[in-house]
Amino acid sequence: MAIRYPVIPNEITVHLGAPNQAAADITIPFTDYISNVASSEIYPTWPVNSLKANILAIISFTMNRIYNEWYRSKGYNFDITSSPIYDQTYTPNREIYENIANLVKDEFDDYIVKEGQVQPYFAQYCDGRKLICNGLSQWGSVSLANQGKSPIDIIRYYYGNDTNIKYNAPVGDSTTSFPGYDIGLGQAGNPVSAIQRDLRRIRQNYPAIPNIEDTLGIYNNETEDAVKKFQEIFALPVTGIVDKATWYKIKYVYTSVKKLSDLYTEGLSPEEATFLYRDELKYGDTGIEVEFIHYYLDAISFLDKDIPNLKTNSVYNDATRTMVMAFQQKYGLPVTGIFTYADWNVLKTTYDKLLKSFPLEYSAYVDELYPGYFINKGMSGEDVLKLQRLLLKICQYDKSIPGVRVNGTFDDLTEKSVMKIQDDYNLGITGLVGPFSWRKIVELANR
Repeated sequence: MAIRYPVIPNEITVHLGAPNQAAADITIPFTDYISNVASSEIYPTWPVNSLKANILAIISFTMNRIYNEWYRSKGYNFDITSSPIYDQTYTPNREIYENIANLVKDEFDDYIVKEGQVQPYFAQYCDGRKLICNGLSQWGSVSLANQGKSPIDIIRYYYGNDTNIKYNAPVGDSTTSFPGYDIGLGQAGNPVSAIQRDLRRIRQNYPAIPNIEDTLGIYNNETEDAVKKFQEIFALPVTGIVDKATWYKIKYVYTSVKKLSDLYTEGLSPEEATFLYRDELKYGDTGIEVEFIHYYLDAISFLDKDIPNLKTNSVYNDATRTMVMAFQQKYGLPVTGIFTYADWNVLKTTYDKLLKSFPLEYSAYVDELYPGYFINKGMSGEDVLKLQRLLLKICQYDKSIPGVRVNGTFDDLTEKSVMKIQDDYNLGITGLVGPFSWRKIVELANR
């Protein structure tokens, strides 16, 4: 499991106007943006501790907009505006004060957080003279600094004693949360877990949305039902598939009901930001993600001789690293031997193409290939028929298996047979058919 902590982006996209105003979008280094805003919002002659407290508020405000994808979840292609009415003052080509720029270099990877929360705090602020607000008073921070208050003292004076500073946050390329593909029945992973987490919380405000009990990050029937009701409530096409529009509507509503972009926020706890699947796998790692990689690489290597077919298990070992590096080399990915989320997307796409273009001479094996998604109770279709035909072969010689009706619907009897096999072979009794349950069923059917 891994906690998704915010990442300081190398760059930020700024809309030079109000959100709906026709204006240019510019992408600039994150530190340049913070230095520009700070030079526009505060005076370089203020005490150092006041400057530091204000810069921390500016960084945290900015990071809150980015982390929650506040504008992107509304359909915009930028991270923040240059308007102080909505965000902060950004003035293109303005003079940057040297002492402020130096402080930004020291503090750009620090931001404000509330105790027990993950998201950068929505550190609202105002000048404290012309405009009074519930957040930090910029001129008030000057008075506090002159009294000998430290930056954290100033921050806590305005935002509460449960406020802390997250130091030395990771820095990286800015990425959007949408995985880049539609999500539907049978798919698994962190994007599914995020959908389920968000819909569970949204349901507290919209109780018509069915509950989701799954904790494995698998897009099952109850998840589809919840998505359909959400789409119905928010006037989206009721497909049960999470496309980009549905993804960002879910994210926007989730951010709104939890008030993640508000001064008084429910907050996002570390538990809520913890996901089952790791985004990066390397030598020595174990678990279902490693088993997934092995299954797909093994299948691809059957037809692609550039990928070595090596003996693997559930441990990311030397054989795994060799296969991964060969795959990365073949498909133009960074050849590191470490398997990343970007690698996973390419691997899954490659496997899906393999299913659709299996050579004629191997057509007898097509029905034995894993369909590429979890098959579970309530599903129907050709892949369920393939599963049931395999189960029927097993039932013909193993009378301990409850049995199966080859009807193309994953019913109670199909689930019982799957669970019996999972129990017999220590596969985890879930009733869900993933790659390794599928592989065992194929193996037993061909016995």
